[in-house]
Amino acid sequence: MLRPLNRCSSVTAAIVLCVIGHDWLCPPAAAVATVQNTASRATTNPLEGKPDAIQNGGAMFRTRCAGCHGPDARGYLGPDLTGLWASGSADDRIFDIVRRGVPGTEMPPADPQRVPDREIWQILAYVRTLAGTVPPAVTAGNAANGEQIFRANCLGCHMVGGEGGQLGPDLSRIGSGRPRTALANKLRGTSDVIRSGYEPVTLVTRDGQRIRGVRKNEDEFSIQIMDVRQRVQGYLKANLTDVIEEKQSVMPVYGSDRLNDRDLDDLLSYLNTLRGPGSGRR
Repeated sequence: MLRPLNRCSSVTAAIVLCVIGHDWLCPPAAAVATVQNTASRATTNPLEGKPDAIQNGGAMFRTRCAGCHGPDARGYLGPDLTGLWASGSADDRIFDIVRRGVPGTEMPPADPQRVPDREIWQILAYVRTLAGTVPPAVTAGNAANGEQIFRANCLGCHMVGGEGGQLGPDLSRIGSGRPRTALANKLRGTSDVIRSGYEPVTLVTRDGQRIRGVRKNEDEFSIQIMDVRQRVQGYLKANLTDVIEEKQSVMPVYGSDRLNDRDLDDLLSYLNTLRGPGSGRR
C-alpha cells in the first residue's frame, strides 16, 4: 500500500502566482512597501473627462482588468465596477482599492514602482465613462436564512472568519471579490472557473487506489494534495500510475433539486455580506 510522504519537503516550495506582463502583482519587496502618501494625492481624478486619458485607460483596462471585471466592467470573475460612483464611492477611495488591492481575493495590489498613479487615474477615467448614474438595485434574498443554508451546506469545506473547512477557498471576503451572477453560476454548476490552488485531481496508485482531492503543490518527482477528507498528503510520482486532472470541481452542483431559487437568493444575499473581518456574523 502506498504510504504518504512523512514530510512535504520533497515537494517544491509553495508556488507564487504571477501575471506576466501585466505588472499588477508586485515582487515581495514591493508588496510590503509603503504606499505613497495619500495626503499629497488628488482626492478627485485629475484626468476625468480628458479624451487622451480615457483612450489610454481603456487600452490598459482591456489588457489588465477586463479578464476579471468583464469587457464592459459589469463583472465576470470580479465585481461590477459601473455602480461604484453612483453608490457614493469617491475617486480617491477607488484609487486606493486599485493601489492596495483587496486582501483575500484575486485583486492584487498595483506596485507603485511599476504602475504610476497616472495609469491608475487613466483607467478610472475610462471606467467612469461606463458608469451608471443610478445605484445598483437592492437584490432579493434573506441573508439570515442564507447564513443558515451556508452553515448547513458550505461551512464544512469553506472557511469564514476563521471558522470552517479548508477544502475550498476561504470566503471571508467573497462579497467584495465576486459578483452575484458569478456566485450563482458557480453554485448551479454552469461555471468552469476554478481558483488556483483548488484544481481537482485524482491520483491512481499502483495497487489501484483512486485518491481525489485538490492540488496544492507539485514538482517533477512528487505531488501534494488535500484529499476530500481535508488531509494534506504528499505522494511520490514513482508510486503512482496516473495523475488525472479533473474538469469537475470537488464542489457539488447545487441544482434546483437541491437548492430552490428562493434559497439560492438567500444564500447569495448572505455571501454578499462577507466583506472582511467581522462581516456576515449575526
